[in-house]
Amino acid sequence: MVSVVITGPESTGKSRLTIQLAEYFNGYLIEEYARSYVENLNRSYTFEDVEKITSIQVQEYLRIKSAALHEDYAFFDTFLLITKVWFEEVFECCPVWLNHEIKTCKPDLALLCAPDLPWEADGVRENGHLRQYLFDRYKEELEFYSIPFHVVEGGGVQRFQNALKCVDSFIGTKKSEI
Repeated sequence: MVSVVITGPESTGKSRLTIQLAEYFNGYLIEEYARSYVENLNRSYTFEDVEKITSIQVQEYLRIKSAALHEDYAFFDTFLLITKVWFEEVFECCPVWLNHEIKTCKPDLALLCAPDLPWEADGVRENGHLRQYLFDRYKEELEFYSIPFHVVEGGGVQRFQNALKCVDSFIGTKKSEI
């Protein structure tokens, strides 16, 4: 399985890009679990809620990995690095076990969405003023964990085309390694 995580700050087109890539490659689509979880709370989220979200993300990654064939593609709308930064920024700490899970469930490729799209507020987003800062944090985490990544920029069709070039390039590299 080739696992691709689409990551980046809020309101940068991650969900749309994940859907487009999964459809294009006829791959697995793993939607953002944190969004639906937080949307369905009738209260503010807690540290324990974010731990539960993280556990579900790991379970879903392992489930897809065990079901997928070698030539399958899986596209994840956000993943553990965003959750790690979420812990650190909101709660000023992070569960020790999360570092191990990031290493265990390390994606093959990450697409880091640049904050070059207009901010769109909704009931869950809370960091419109921190998008560049969070972009830089995610980039640092990708580098720290040695996860190959490409920055994806542009709007609409151009953003998808840019992402597609990155994935195609990565897949071509992977095939030549075999």
